[in-house]
Amino acid sequence: MAGDLVSFNLNDGFTEAVVRGYRSGILSTGDYSNLGQCDGLEDMRMHLAVTDYGNFLQNEPSPLQTMTISEKCTEKLVDEFNYLRCNASETLAAFLDYITYGYMIDNVILLLTGTLHERDTRELLEKCHPLGKFHSLATLAITTNAKDAYKLVLVDTPLAPYAQLNFGDSQDFTELNIEVIRNTLYKAYLEDFYAFTQKLGGGTAEVMGEILKFEADRRAINITINSLDTELTKEGRADLYCNFGELYSEGITRLERAENHDAVRSAVEPYPQYRQLFQDATYSQEKSLEDCFFEYEVRLNKLAFEQQFQYGVFYAYMKLKEQEIRNIVWIAECISQDQKGRISQFIPIW
Repeated sequence: MAGDLVSFNLNDGFTEAVVRGYRSGILSTGDYSNLGQCDGLEDMRMHLAVTDYGNFLQNEPSPLQTMTISEKCTEKLVDEFNYLRCNASETLAAFLDYITYGYMIDNVILLLTGTLHERDTRELLEKCHPLGKFHSLATLAITTNAKDAYKLVLVDTPLAPYAQLNFGDSQDFTELNIEVIRNTLYKAYLEDFYAFTQKLGGGTAEVMGEILKFEADRRAINITINSLDTELTKEGRADLYCNFGELYSEGITRLERAENHDAVRSAVEPYPQYRQLFQDATYSQEKSLEDCFFEYEVRLNKLAFEQQFQYGVFYAYMKLKEQEIRNIVWIAECISQDQKGRISQFIPIW
């Protein structure tokens, strides 16, 4: 154990210190209180300038737009991630690369869905997350089915191992099969990421195990709910569930048989954490089940910082910052649309 700690500090001590320093700059309750009192987006610019965001909006022209705030917040997070990636050891670099694969999947689905609805390719590329961009991404706009998407684009990307078993279909894209593609890619990705973290062992396996199990369970619940009253069969739904998680395998079996929302709720009833989330969503007028999932995710990611000498803090920081950006954008939208009574309906972190 002592040797592990020494080797961790030798290889990853600097980057862990950096990410913990980044974490200390996450907006506090007081910061959100100040943002909530702003009368306009120009006031938000001023208040964000005294946080760790600094003068990141100083060169943006007035009037400031919500989209600009979102883009600049994301740009700052990407810069921080790239700094960590440039200073990472070989093993940590591989771990950080896994984080980018999720963004790649989101970008692929964004391009396929946008193209299906005849959206402009340049507009779609601008909306893609910077950490998930790759050289041939734009080529997806000329593909019409999964087989072409794999042969022309995905085969030369890190997503190839996840796509090769599920991209033999020559049927033209539809909203349903694009959604199936999203979930099959995420299933393979999460299973691979989970196996990688468990192979690392130690604190990383423990912390990331909890986080990724929750992600697998959340996706299983959402897949089940979203597939109700659709053309997706129970057998097709079963193929989209991950082979790990707190719900695996008894809870998953019950979800496979669920035919309505009440059956989904009954399926997760034996699991206290998920039973509570469903109860919170049922009895709250302001929070959806998705909001409750985000709150639980924030708690898990905060707990990652309680342990040292493990990689979970890097993943947790990215997820906490994503939630922070969603919070900032929510507040900005409420201010710009004169809905200040709803400003407090964000998910605080600290």
